[in-house]
Amino acid sequence: MQAYERLIRYARVYTTSDENAETTPSTARQFDLSHLLAEEMTAMGFQDVAVDEHAYTYGVVPASEGCGNWPSVGLIAHMDTAPDFSGEGVKPRLVPDYDGKDLPIGPRVLSPEQFPDLKKLIGHTLITTDGNTLLGADDKAGIAEILTACEEIMKENLPHGRIAVCFVPDEEIGHGAALLSLERLGAAYAYTVDGGDPDEINYETFNAAEAVVDFRGVNVHPGEAKGIMRNASLLAMEFDALLPAHERPENTEGYEGFYHLTSMQGDVEKAQLRYIIRDHDADRFEVRKQKMEDIVRGLNEKYGDCAASLRIREQYRNMAEILAGHPEIIRRAEQAVRMAGLQPRRVPVRGGTDGSQLSFRGLPCPNLGTGGSAFHGPYEHISVQNMDLCVRILKNLLLQPPPEGWADRK
Repeated sequence: MQAYERLIRYARVYTTSDENAETTPSTARQFDLSHLLAEEMTAMGFQDVAVDEHAYTYGVVPASEGCGNWPSVGLIAHMDTAPDFSGEGVKPRLVPDYDGKDLPIGPRVLSPEQFPDLKKLIGHTLITTDGNTLLGADDKAGIAEILTACEEIMKENLPHGRIAVCFVPDEEIGHGAALLSLERLGAAYAYTVDGGDPDEINYETFNAAEAVVDFRGVNVHPGEAKGIMRNASLLAMEFDALLPAHERPENTEGYEGFYHLTSMQGDVEKAQLRYIIRDHDADRFEVRKQKMEDIVRGLNEKYGDCAASLRIREQYRNMAEILAGHPEIIRRAEQAVRMAGLQPRRVPVRGGTDGSQLSFRGLPCPNLGTGGSAFHGPYEHISVQNMDLCVRILKNLLLQPPPEGWADRK
């Protein structure tokens, strides 16, 4: 079975996660895909296949004869789709021999003007949505590519070390790596397969935090408000206006960090703003948090001590801190990309991956591409040919013998 066929099958399974839930998985429907994958892995010949109580799905391809001393490599992808857009009733659509022009997808148009990557996909077979849901290639394409690579390695009886696979729930809401058992995985190092172009390798992520700012007002009749009323919603507007407008997501790129207002609610009596804070540089990240604290302090000095309060919760850190000490893992990925006829590109992630948490938990874990684009919305698309390239890259990675002197650190 080709990777794209698996993706189409998995995309039809409804697995959207729920950021308001307090359980793992956040939605029981993620078990539907867990059990489907476990059955498929068992039929393929994986060993130690298991679905745990939190929907983490494990399996192992044992080392081939004579390769037992190779380091055990982990491959990880996530089963959930983002709650940003509907993932229910997904109807994948195949578009053979894409001509590079505007492509109608139901009520929408997938345009190369809006999505320039399409210009590189002329002649490819695309998989798109019908315009009413997201596709779910993030990250069901990663799952499909991992299983296809493993299947081909086993069928072709190619020499390889132990391959440890885990498919996780709730990555899209930041919980994907939290309950992954490193002991059960048993890998010396790992790769998430959850990125964009096949030639991309990601080992730098944002440092990330969530900020919640609460505002307390004083509500009286507006006819008698002079000198008494304090409008909490106006305080919230003043707070946001004191953050630099050029440091919003829509005005930044590359290594530029940002403040992103994700939600707002309020009236005269009380108001609340929610932000995410992002920066690749640890020092600039701290400056961003301090900026918010300074604004709150200034508002309280101006309007009274109870006018504003701030809570900051750190979410993840830049995994480059850890992976800088494991350059050989990056080099092996780059070699795998070169063997597929591409020039590898080191691209910083303007976000986070499960590899961020896993790297800081002791499992070095950069990220590889899936070939998809425009994730989290109805314009999501992926190329069949790019998926095949990603399978080839994974095989190249898994079939590389360890460097001389490399000890299995599993």
